[in-house]
Amino acid sequence: MNKKVLSIPFNAPLHPQDTELQTYGCRANNPDICGNNGLLNICAFYSVDCICKKPSRAWKKQYNKLKG
Repeated sequence: MNKKVLSIPFNAPLHPQDTELQTYGCRANNPDICGNNGLLNICAFYSVDCICKKPSRAWKKQYNKLKG
C-alpha cells in the first residue's frame, strides 16, 4: 500500500485495528523523522498488516480521547 493511504491524521477517527499499543497505518505527524520508520514489522509502511507496532508516546492518551 502506498504512503499516502497509510498516513492517517493523528485526530482521525479510530480504525477497528487501533488499540492503545498499535495503530492501523501511521499516525505520526511527520513519518519521515519517526525513529521507527522503515523497521520491518514495526513500521506500518513496512509490515504486511499495515500496523504500526510502536506509535508515539502520545498515542495512548489520544486513543482514549478518541474512544471516549
